[in-house]
Amino acid sequence: MDIQIIFESFFNYWHIILLFFIVAVLYSSVGFGGGSSYLAIIALTGIAFTQIRATSLLCNIVVVLGNVFLFYQQKKLDWKKIIPLVLLSIPFAFLGGYLKISQPLFFILLGFTLLFAAITMWISQQIISSDEKNTNQKSIKNGTYGGVIGFVSGMVGIGGGIFLAPLLHLTNWDTPKKIAATASFFILVNSIAGLAGQYSNPDFYIDWNLTSILLITVFIGGQIGCRMSNKFFTPIQLKKATAFLIAFVSIRILFKYLF
Repeated sequence: MDIQIIFESFFNYWHIILLFFIVAVLYSSVGFGGGSSYLAIIALTGIAFTQIRATSLLCNIVVVLGNVFLFYQQKKLDWKKIIPLVLLSIPFAFLGGYLKISQPLFFILLGFTLLFAAITMWISQQIISSDEKNTNQKSIKNGTYGGVIGFVSGMVGIGGGIFLAPLLHLTNWDTPKKIAATASFFILVNSIAGLAGQYSNPDFYIDWNLTSILLITVFIGGQIGCRMSNKFFTPIQLKKATAFLIAFVSIRILFKYLF
């Protein structure tokens, strides 16, 4: 990477870098990753749509890697229940990432995904599961959930947690903390698989000059945020504010590519 090109990328996209930093600080301060917000921010830029998925997945990996390590130390990862979820999600996320899709189709999928994310964020405080878990979980059903979510996630460029977490809460899949741990691990492995699928595509290309800056920004912002420990916003306030932002972006995208 050329230092001069990196500086040019920094000055050309300083507003995007600043938004990424703010999102990383705020989200990590209340224990979130912010993947959907990164995707929404990138979608409003002039960055080529073929790079949007890879950049988003890389940011996902940087953000949730620390969370997964922490949950592992706290013994919140129930591997017997997690393995059926990721068994199909990983290959399907790879396939979704490998597929070459047109720009209109990508943005239509992205628009509906972000709209779903906005609705989920707005109502999520109403669907938090209790501390009682549903012990009647079937591996086939979990595998189906994982496969479908993994495929869509790989195509769009997200980790899939925005789909998985509400579903697990609604079915009382486990306690809230274990669901959070499962969603973090799910995001991590699907982001890696989706990125591997994109990398395997002959048309894969990513601007490492800009992406490296964004990754460093997200990492620093996340480290600062986790030490702030929600001094300024509660999780509910942040979710609602983000829901407005993502809903605006999704409607704008859908209006442009559907009408």
